[in-house]
Amino acid sequence: MRNFHLAGRSTVHAQNGMVATSHPLAALAAIDVLRAGGTAADAAVAACALLGVIEPQSTGIGGDCFALLQPKGEGKITAYNGSGRAPKAATAEWYLERKINAIPLTSAHAVSIPGAVNAWATILRDHGKLGLDTVLQPAIKAAEEGYVVAPRVAFDWKNQFEKLKKGVNTERYLLPHGKPAVAGDVIRQPELGKTLRAIAKDGRDAFYKGAIAEDIVETLRGIGGLHTLDDFAAHTTETTSPIGTVYKGHDVWQCPPNGPGITMLVMLNILSRFDLTKFPALSVERFHLEAEAARIAYMMREQHVADPAFVKVDVARILTPEFAEEYGSQIRMDRMLDLPVVTPPMNPSTVYITVVDKDRNVCSFINSIAHAFGSAIVSNKTGVLLQNRGGGFRIQPGHPNCIAPGKRPLHTIIPSLVTKNGRAVMPYGVMGGQYQPVGQVRVLTNMLDYGCDVQEAIDMPRGLHYENIYQLEDGVPADIVEGLKKLGHKTASVVGPLGGGQAIWIDWDKGTLTAGSDPRKDGCALGY
Repeated sequence: MRNFHLAGRSTVHAQNGMVATSHPLAALAAIDVLRAGGTAADAAVAACALLGVIEPQSTGIGGDCFALLQPKGEGKITAYNGSGRAPKAATAEWYLERKINAIPLTSAHAVSIPGAVNAWATILRDHGKLGLDTVLQPAIKAAEEGYVVAPRVAFDWKNQFEKLKKGVNTERYLLPHGKPAVAGDVIRQPELGKTLRAIAKDGRDAFYKGAIAEDIVETLRGIGGLHTLDDFAAHTTETTSPIGTVYKGHDVWQCPPNGPGITMLVMLNILSRFDLTKFPALSVERFHLEAEAARIAYMMREQHVADPAFVKVDVARILTPEFAEEYGSQIRMDRMLDLPVVTPPMNPSTVYITVVDKDRNVCSFINSIAHAFGSAIVSNKTGVLLQNRGGGFRIQPGHPNCIAPGKRPLHTIIPSLVTKNGRAVMPYGVMGGQYQPVGQVRVLTNMLDYGCDVQEAIDMPRGLHYENIYQLEDGVPADIVEGLKKLGHKTASVVGPLGGGQAIWIDWDKGTLTAGSDPRKDGCALGY
């Protein structure tokens, strides 16, 4: 229970429905959908579409989507992989012949086929009641009539000003008056509103065929891209089963590769070897163990995980206790392990949405345009800001994540769902690029090992061991920073906070829902 003498947020409680998002207007839109009889899936898509307008640095219809859904909170969980593919002409040889050894993040080559719209349509087909025509209305209204810029959105806008000045059509669409938007500005995007109206009317085909796709392809090919209309028309969403592990008597589920959720599961398996409760929640020992587990898991991911349609990913072996033991047994409490430095090609932005409706349908939903403001390429006429998820590919023949025609890149976005005895107890997620697996582990262990409620678990200071530097938030106490240095960790402060998270806890006995939302973003949890 929180100390009410100290600044902070209370958990949010409700009986009928609950949503948590990174922006209050998106949370409100989702609640409106639930009250109108929509399902958790309807509410999630409505919130996400709106966020694509009002939180443009993080998400949009030019991005990708992953989701986990469990009808009535028990039984079969379905995983939706709405990640986009490389163009059919994108071979490693094409790039190497032109002496391109890495995908430039603000080039047309970084733009994989956006998968979000098709994923939304697929999820609504399977789990919704209202349809795209209804759930896109809040986003259409915000784009056409305008929205007020929130503080965290303005923070990111300012930090990406130089990128946006150099982008394609970004000055026109995303730099009103030639400057980054500030909190309180009213922004209108009529071209994006028109695009959303077309999708609301004609569904996914409006995006992947016809005038919208033609404009996106023309924009990309005009700056050297390899995309074709056939690449767009052929895009599909993969519907599959989740992968999981057990931690403290709870089953933890993730989308399978090419999603990177397996990274989080490996971390949990390694930490299962230790009794975290021997150490305070804020302690050198806990931060050290978390970093070592992350370093091992990220090394595994770099070596083994990619699009399973192109590379064999032995998920079963990677998730065995023996795999965790092989590396976890080497962890020392008095120094860092000597491991290769892993440098993932991406550390992007995203939004995460969690919804539980009155029938206890559960939706764990994440959507992203990759780096902040994606590729900084806006389609000429449609107002669609395009992702740079293709920047996650390697141009390295023989590497599991080497680019290939129609291949999906190793992703970063991961929705999570925790169940117990087959019933959903917590759909949750932590956004923030490479931090996501670490953040999800931290929130879950805060709760299951340290007894935090969902809000306390989200609030606690964070760190990310990335590119051989332990990046620490300002809230990490100075004595912990010094203790980590003595163990060999190089430390640094992060400019922006690490990620942002949302979670809903389901109490089946009381029939109630408890939620939290991250103060690192603008959002909130709302229930009714």
